[in-house]
Formats: sequence, C-alpha cells, structure tokens
Amino acid sequence: MAPIISVIAMGAMGGAVARRLRESGAIILTNLEGRSEQTRKRAEEAGATDTSLKEIVQKSDFILSILPPHEAFALAQTIVREIALQPRTTEGKLIYVDCNAVNDKTARRIADLFNDTPIAFVDASIIGGPPKGSYNPAIYASVDPRHKKALETFVNLSSLGLKIKPLDGEGVHVGDASALKMCYAGITKGVSGLLTTMILAAHASSPATAEAFISELKESLPDVLQRMTRQVPMVIPKAYRFVGEMEEISEFVGGGQGDIHRGMASLYQRVADSLNGDRKDVEVLEQFVEAAEKALQGT
Repeated sequence: MAPIISVIAMGAMGGAVARRLRESGAIILTNLEGRSEQTRKRAEEAGATDTSLKEIVQKSDFILSILPPHEAFALAQTIVREIALQPRTTEGKLIYVDCNAVNDKTARRIADLFNDTPIAFVDASIIGGPPKGSYNPAIYASVDPRHKKALETFVNLSSLGLKIKPLDGEGVHVGDASALKMCYAGITKGVSGLLTTMILAAHASSPATAEAFISELKESLPDVLQRMTRQVPMVIPKAYRFVGEMEEISEFVGGGQGDIHRGMASLYQRVADSLNGDRKDVEVLEQFVEAAEKALQGT
C-alpha cells in the first residue's frame, strides 16, 4: 500500500521533495490555506492534493515539515493541537519529520511539543539543493532512543527516491541532525554572505575601490572571484530565507562567535529589503558580478 505523506509547505525544496516522492508512488497531501499562486502551482506540479490539516493528521503516515525556520515551531504547535482535538482513527503511528534549518536547541523544543502524543518525532536536515533529475540532496536524521523504530521507518522512504542518512553514532539524539545542518550552512551560506558583504563595502568606499577589488581578485584570488559570480546572483532572490537560518546558526554557535552569523542575518535582511525596495544594493551586486564576469573573460 502506498504511503501517505504530507509535505508542508510547497516551497522550492518542499515542492521538489513532494514531486520526487509522488513520482515514486507515494500519495502526497498538503495544505494550501493562505498560500500564494506560485505555491499552488508547485503543489499541482508535484501531484499533491490540497486538504485540511485535520485530514492531514488523520490520514498521513508521515508529515514532512519543510518551511522557513521561523515557521517551524508554529507548524508543530498546530499539528499537536489538531491531534488533541481529533485523535487519529486510522491504524499506525504518525511520524512527524522536521526538515527545517533550525539549531539543535530549537529542534529539541519542537520535539518536546510531541511528548505525551501518539506522534513520533524525527529530527532531520536537508543538505543540498532541491531534488532534480538524478540528483538528490542528503537528508540526515536523528531521534531519541525511544523513537528508533520511527527512524527506521523514515529511512525506508529511501526506496521512494530520497537519500536518507540516519545518524546512529555514539550519543546520538534529537538535535544532532539539525546541528549538522548548522555546521554545513554556517560555512556555505556564511561564505556567500561574506562575499556579498565585501562587495557592498568596496562599493560604499567608491566605484574605484570596487573596480580595483575585481582587478586584484582576478590576479591573486581568481577562484574567489569566480565564486562571487556564481553565488552572489543566487543570494539575491533567496536572501529573505537566509535571515532566520543565520539567526539559528548564531544561537547554535553561541558566545561572541555567534555574532558572526548574526551579522550575516543583518546582511541578508539588507539584501532582501533592497530587492523589495529601492534595489540600490541589488544593482550594486548585479553590476559587480557583470564586471567580474567580463574581467574573468578578459574583456
């Protein structure tokens, strides 16, 4: 019998994961209340059925939470309220998988919501981009010992086209998969934020500084300049999503060192505000990338 998997929500990652599961034979549910037309289109392309949260709680074998990090706790609260109002009548245990870019402490706070409920909690983190073609991101997963069976059941979704990697080393518990995500994203998106920061800082000094910056990078650090041309354009439309993630990483790192990613959250908010506002910073970034590309091509 095909598993019933609810994916909330249908963003770029959630939609792609849902589509991969649907193509492999799963039944996909989602809830589109209050969602945009773009999200509804992704759900349609993924073959997902729009239904109420009440039905999702009643019918699902799995709920995959794939949201911006600041929405993760609220969704879990909503699901717990639904299960309290309307206990499940179907057989089998519902498994709730939090796949969001939250830190280990946040993951444990979310897990605690499911104490004294019939719902098993799996802490998961997605490392990589949305599934496409033959490519799949790695999904790492960890649980507390009492939910080991739920972890095994979740890992079995690998047969539906996902690449799920259980964490089963010494001392593993809820929060470890999320901690891994924080370490990885702290580097990848942290570096992207650093590159973006220095472009804006160079231009703030003067256009001449920005021009000399490109020239020097081409001569002494061409790999860095090449990376700027690839990563900075991707930062611009996604910046709003990275704000909460940087805040989660900051809390994960802690202490004075946490200020590094708190600063990155501010940078990503600045870019997001520019994109939705006067676009001045966005234009600076786009012009820098264009000039960098020409420099690398020798034109």
